[in-house]
Amino acid sequence: MKKESILLYILIFLFCGCQKVSKQDTTREKLIYDLNEIQGKGILFGHQDDLAYGVGWEYIDGESDVKRVTGDYPALFGWELGGIELGRNVNLDSVPFSKIHDFAVWVNERGGINTFSWHPYSPIDSIDSWHGDMVVVKHILPGGTYHQEFNNQLDIIAAFFLDLKDKSGSSIPFIFRPWHEMDGAWFWWGSNSCTPVEFHKLFRYTIDYLRNKGLNNMVVAYSPDCNFNSQEKYLQWYPGDAYVDILGMDNYHDLKQSGGEKNAIDKLHIVIEVAKEKRKLAALTETGLELVNDSIWYTQVLGAVLNDSIVNENLSYVMVWRNDSEKHFYFPFPGHQAAADAKELLSQPNILLLNEFNQIKK
Repeated sequence: MKKESILLYILIFLFCGCQKVSKQDTTREKLIYDLNEIQGKGILFGHQDDLAYGVGWEYIDGESDVKRVTGDYPALFGWELGGIELGRNVNLDSVPFSKIHDFAVWVNERGGINTFSWHPYSPIDSIDSWHGDMVVVKHILPGGTYHQEFNNQLDIIAAFFLDLKDKSGSSIPFIFRPWHEMDGAWFWWGSNSCTPVEFHKLFRYTIDYLRNKGLNNMVVAYSPDCNFNSQEKYLQWYPGDAYVDILGMDNYHDLKQSGGEKNAIDKLHIVIEVAKEKRKLAALTETGLELVNDSIWYTQVLGAVLNDSIVNENLSYVMVWRNDSEKHFYFPFPGHQAAADAKELLSQPNILLLNEFNQIKK
């Protein structure tokens, strides 16, 4: 290597080492930088499958139920990868993976954040499901009978993530939220199907495997359900600081109970306390009220949670679930009884949609 080239690399290294993470950096640090920048300035609002379909429409370029109601897009967009590990063309909600890829690129180009969940079907060939009490985890860990089948699934996930590039060919940063709601009994990686120790091994192995594939643009979220009332219980399934960037909670249960917003606030305080101690970010990674059958749920229930002083100062984002049809939706559509109420909450200065998020980042 020429002396001039060596000198140039040294200068670049010294310059970068003396700076904060650049806003133009396209690695995971860029995403973490942005989330740290907004802390205390506002909470990002997110919506699952927002660009793919809504109530009464699907796959219309630029369409969004959030935008139809509020005039702006969510700042955070959730996508699901369940089914990709089987080589399918569409996910478990029938969204083509090719479209998810394109949507994620679109979001990144406009300054939004992508977050991916994964409800994988079991690698055990006799169990074609992601539900229930099936004993799977111990069989797919290193030394297990189906370990190679699990590696094959991870190879497919890695290939999808590695293909997330912007127009310049740079990797797109994203949040990956694997093995969520593990403290519930409804998934094969949940509390009825594996021990906390087995879960720790599963989570660590998954992240190590993907990182070893070169995914340095991946931010990792840990998100149990709301089955805890102490730090100790919250951390029962925690895989370790080296594997997690965002401490989250999924919570539908409390926010559909009368007065349940206080329980949700108390649990978020636990998440935030742990996040502060570990110098991590905190988020309400999944929530919502199916059919939004309470016309003031957004301002009076979700709003009560987000406007709690501790939550407001420390939460990075909140995401509600998807709008599949008039029989299954979590964000109101134009003409729905809760549309004006949802718009009111999302108009508050501390709740950030895409344009507001971009303005803060400038």
